[in-house]
Amino acid sequence: MAHEPKPVVVNILGKEYRVACPPQEREALLQSAAYLDERMREIRDRGRTTGSDNIAVVAALNITHELMQKQGQAEKIDNSLSTRVKNLQSKIEAALSSARQIEI
Repeated sequence: MAHEPKPVVVNILGKEYRVACPPQEREALLQSAAYLDERMREIRDRGRTTGSDNIAVVAALNITHELMQKQGQAEKIDNSLSTRVKNLQSKIEAALSSARQIEI
């Protein structure tokens, strides 16, 4: 059973965590853990936040903020593309309508 979750050990701020993960998601989990570890180390090294729990919350807030900004950017791009597609459809329909009138 290749898709059964298997434990993966990740290291965050010097602590090991065992996380059940499907084999096909293992690499993404390791990359996510490395990113989180990096962000938490940056926060810890700035020295304004102490305690692993506080560092984890600040990192989570920062990462969530980044995610929400990127989602907003993606939404703007989707809206822009949707508008462009609608404009192109209108132009195509107008051109086809003109071509039909010429044929008649």
